[in-house]
Amino acid sequence: MLFSMTGFGRSVVETSGKKITVEIKSLNSKQMDLTVRLPMQYRERENEIRNIVAHYLQRGKADLIVSSENLGGATDTHINTQLVKSYKAQITEMARELDLPAPTDWYNILLRLPDAFHTEALTEISEEEADSLANATIEAVKALMAHRRSEGERLEEFFAVRIKRIGELLDQVPQYENERIDKIKAKIQDNLEKLNTVEYDKGRFEQEMIFYIEKLDINEEKQRLRQHLNYFMETMADQDGGQGKKLGFISQEMGREINTLGSKSNHAEMQKLVVMMKDELEQIKEQVLNVM
Repeated sequence: MLFSMTGFGRSVVETSGKKITVEIKSLNSKQMDLTVRLPMQYRERENEIRNIVAHYLQRGKADLIVSSENLGGATDTHINTQLVKSYKAQITEMARELDLPAPTDWYNILLRLPDAFHTEALTEISEEEADSLANATIEAVKALMAHRRSEGERLEEFFAVRIKRIGELLDQVPQYENERIDKIKAKIQDNLEKLNTVEYDKGRFEQEMIFYIEKLDINEEKQRLRQHLNYFMETMADQDGGQGKKLGFISQEMGREINTLGSKSNHAEMQKLVVMMKDELEQIKEQVLNVM
């Protein structure tokens, strides 16, 4: 069972006259990389929130945003009227001295200036609000994990097709093996016969030929590649999740065996099979980076 590292989750809870919204999105990353943005009144709960997210996500680059809205209409934030009034007077004077037109959108300009808003001293949040914040975080992360699982199912289907294709290409290799050896042997003999002035021991030639052909034997590579293909599928079916790194390692081992097949092939048709295997494997490697 695979989980992607890409996903999005959102949760909204209402408590103590407030609406708390938690949103979290994640992308692929080798390690756990979490950025948390909280309203000031929730800063003391950041470690708790980080622990909740890390427990579920394991890996990935995640951004979590928490916002809080007062439902009763009251707010701790007020417009700093005196400061805004001062800003307006200064801008008006500057426009007069520089012979510039007065702004047409005073609200947009003045309310963006530093300290245009004033926040009253924050009070400690209640346990009920703290619990609601934690529950909202858990629900948002669970929604994210559900999204990750959905993406993981798509990856499972993708990998299964690619692994099956590599296996089918591997099954085609044996049909060229005997032809390959015969061609290599005939080519060497033909080259020797062209050297009319060179005498050689045919018995020794056969021994050397056997030794040379043994070095080109690919049975071990075929067997190991088949084992890696099976191991990839077994690992993908693991119910615990978190197989991304392991699947990456298996992909690397598959690549080594395919490369060795290519270097030993000495046959055009086998080389084509190897190239097609590499193409399938590259697609696997690219998508494995998204697996948790």
